[in-house]
Amino acid sequence: MKKTEFVNLQKLASHVGDEMHQLMNELYPICRSITGDGVRKTLKIISKHVPLDIHEIETGSKVFDWTIPKEWNINDAYVADSTGNKIIDFQKSNLHVVNYSIPINKKVSLEELKKHIHTIPEKPELIPYMTSYYNENWGFCMSHNEFKKLSEDEYHVIIDSTLKEGSLTYGEYYLKGETDEEILFSTYVCHPSLCNDNLSGIVLTTMLAKYLTNLSKKYSIRFLFIPETIGAITWLCVNEKLVSNIKHGLVVTCVGDSGTFTYKKSRQGNTEIDRTVIEVLRKTNKDFRIKDFFPWGSDERQFCSPGFNLPVGSLYRSQYGTSEFPEYHTSADNLDFVKKESLIEAFSTYLSIILNLEQDNTKKIALNKELSERPELIKNNDLPEGHDLVYYNLYPKCEPNLGKRGLYSMLGGQNKPEINRFKFTLLWLLNFSDGKHSLLDISTRSGIEFNAIKNAAKILEEHGILNFQQNFFE
Repeated sequence: MKKTEFVNLQKLASHVGDEMHQLMNELYPICRSITGDGVRKTLKIISKHVPLDIHEIETGSKVFDWTIPKEWNINDAYVADSTGNKIIDFQKSNLHVVNYSIPINKKVSLEELKKHIHTIPEKPELIPYMTSYYNENWGFCMSHNEFKKLSEDEYHVIIDSTLKEGSLTYGEYYLKGETDEEILFSTYVCHPSLCNDNLSGIVLTTMLAKYLTNLSKKYSIRFLFIPETIGAITWLCVNEKLVSNIKHGLVVTCVGDSGTFTYKKSRQGNTEIDRTVIEVLRKTNKDFRIKDFFPWGSDERQFCSPGFNLPVGSLYRSQYGTSEFPEYHTSADNLDFVKKESLIEAFSTYLSIILNLEQDNTKKIALNKELSERPELIKNNDLPEGHDLVYYNLYPKCEPNLGKRGLYSMLGGQNKPEINRFKFTLLWLLNFSDGKHSLLDISTRSGIEFNAIKNAAKILEEHGILNFQQNFFE
């Protein structure tokens, strides 16, 4: 890429901000999911800016340990009281319906209705975002304040949806460079009306693709617009022969809020993309944060699964799923929450990363910090029993499907500490059970109590996911 071309592109950033904001407004009303017409409509709108290749993968197709699910579409949904007043209305917010709800048309009591309603008591004004992708069920979401107003009555429940054989859809845009070596940008298109998570990633990736199209490049650049998790697993399965071309990659998400930039390093931890992103952030002279890889989040965990271990990180702003992003997976993640100035800054930052990669930046930055010892685990050299067990993940290419084995909650969107602790423990084990890390290594790196790691490993072994060998340290 010629430097003069890139400088001109950076000057364009403020105008691109208007385009990103307009595109976000256009995409916001669409009810997206991991399959269905919402994704297709989204990709069609993106195709006005860049000529996407659209791929359809049929229901029932095997993708590593997963199966492409039935296709879900929805026309309307509501709950009406006995007077016909709609107390929950999909037309007012598509978050009101649990994503992937099966069709239903019946009258229920208040007691029965409450079994299918989800709220956030600690955020009583907000509507939660919930999913039930792999468990056929139905449900509604509403604010807790409105929930408390429900009275004894007979309620008419309507969900006009379909769940049937179809396909999973994803979009791809490939820009050929001077070499076949690739920079990968991946973003997910499965969330409904949530703006930072992840319309911000969609609009940024779209505009990066649009404005890089006619510039000369050393690297080829691949842009993926995919459903989260199942889409990344599908792409990796279908395109396994292309994976070796990926030399650098970023998962684009949550770039539109006002938080400081956060860079989550690749699993390898000191690749060129890791060094480059950190150098670019340092040159901004603004606050930023660096996080070592952790095996949950977005699709970096699939690209960085032990069977692929690609140099893919993720550059975002506020940390999703934490107190610093209280709007996460709620109706507060709306058009008012995302700032155009943040999108502009993100666009410029991503461009700077590309320029640095194109210029073969070889400056070495010492990034890796030694893992601190955990004295609560090792006292007087008294290592816990089983510390030397080294497990192998028998499904190393992407995460195995834990839900179908009863090890994962089938209701997505829950943020309960007890559920998350077990989930995160399993994910750490799956990602680092590569024959190189002992249980004690994984406990030390993750910060999870050793006995919790050991017990979870036994559960995964019983389900035929892990196998172990004994490793004797000298």
